[in-house]
Amino acid sequence: MRLHDLKPRPGARHRRKRLGQGESSGHGKTSGRGGKGQTARSGSSIRIGFEGGQMPLIRRIPKRGFNNARFAVRYVPVNLEALNRFDDGATVDEAALRAAGLAKGGKRIKILGDGELKKKLTIKVHSFSASARAKIEKLGGVCEVPAAPAGQAAAAEKAAAAGKATKAGKGAATSKSAATEKAPATDKAAATDKAAATDKAAATDKPAAASQAPAAGKPPAA
Repeated sequence: MRLHDLKPRPGARHRRKRLGQGESSGHGKTSGRGGKGQTARSGSSIRIGFEGGQMPLIRRIPKRGFNNARFAVRYVPVNLEALNRFDDGATVDEAALRAAGLAKGGKRIKILGDGELKKKLTIKVHSFSASARAKIEKLGGVCEVPAAPAGQAAAAEKAAAAGKATKAGKGAATSKSAATEKAPATDKAAATDKAAATDKAAATDKPAAASQAPAAGKPPAA
């Protein structure tokens, strides 16, 4: 074969779409651009989501709640049946699975229990389903979860400690608020009791004073 014998694959090349060559072609007159306006002019482009100046839909709809999609843990699934290609008694880790083309992309691998495993293997990946673990251990195999890297473990511990501190601070604030609410109530009750006692004492003293005062129109006893 020589250079001049090379040809593109059939279907790789297409006829150019000719515009403005008469109405019968289906692409005549306005050449597929419709009527007049911004989109009929050369060089025009309207960004996605632009609605002519009115408030766009993405800004009109409310945004509520929290989406955990950014922080979700995603696994690359590998079924048990695919592990039969390894030798009996072999140790299968992430590197071996990726080298065999069983796990592509992602950062974590999970073994699922689909299919039947026929060999005793020592598997070291990030996660196992319950059925996969049972089938592996039934044949005498071992399921191991590798330890997290030092930096990742430290970050997880730091986040847990921060969450615990936040929770403790929130509990202390709640207790303080409850105590603050309780104190005015206690003071109010004490003030009420004191006022009642004062009124009772005044009521007791008033009859006694009335009994000691001389009756009107009667001379005092000699």
